[in-house]
Amino acid sequence: MTERLNIAMWSGPRNLSTALMRSFGNRADVIEVFDEPFYASYLKLTNKKHPMYDEVISTHESNWKNVITKCIVTRGEGICYQKHMVHHLLPIIDKSWIFQCKNCFLIRDPKQVISSFLKKWPEANFDDFGFRSQIDLFNFIKNELQEIPAVLDATDLTNNPERCLKILCKKINISWDPRMLKWEAGLKSYDGIWAPHWYPSVQTSTEFNKNTSKREFSKSVLNFAAQAEDYYSELSSYKI
Repeated sequence: MTERLNIAMWSGPRNLSTALMRSFGNRADVIEVFDEPFYASYLKLTNKKHPMYDEVISTHESNWKNVITKCIVTRGEGICYQKHMVHHLLPIIDKSWIFQCKNCFLIRDPKQVISSFLKKWPEANFDDFGFRSQIDLFNFIKNELQEIPAVLDATDLTNNPERCLKILCKKINISWDPRMLKWEAGLKSYDGIWAPHWYPSVQTSTEFNKNTSKREFSKSVLNFAAQAEDYYSELSSYKI
């Protein structure tokens, strides 16, 4: 690679996005990693009292215009991997900058997403899961660029990480790096200040772990999942 490539990976919360960030962060050609760069501006604009609300806003950039400037830097040689939450991109935020990035989407079975997120923030409403925002952004990019962004399903990723990651690398025209399959445990320098609350399982992980446990889901989870199914199914039809 001879020039900077900004990869924007768009997902909702609890989509295994942090594990995927670890995977990309372990590549030899990755020079920067951004962990949810719009999170502080999202909290400030919505006043949603997420865990560590004050710490997030006081520590991270909360002006979305400054965040955009950071995301489209072209200096340097190598990959800037950006882990984005789709619902953080509020309607007030200009979206034209995203066409300067290579955009990809990470999806996951709604029941898994919703169950995991409610354990961390029980006050969540449907839009906090990001399903509607994700399909809206996907269609916006697809229609504007007349091309289909890469869509990766978290279940496929955990079932066969090497195969999925190789396909993804080919799709976005970057080389395969086997270091994407394993990483060292612990917090990373690029983690947001919120990592101790949101990433406890990832802190101890060293690779993608297949979920073999069978779970029972609450009525609340199932009701939310029913609302999300059409959005998930539409995106799933494009998965690599």
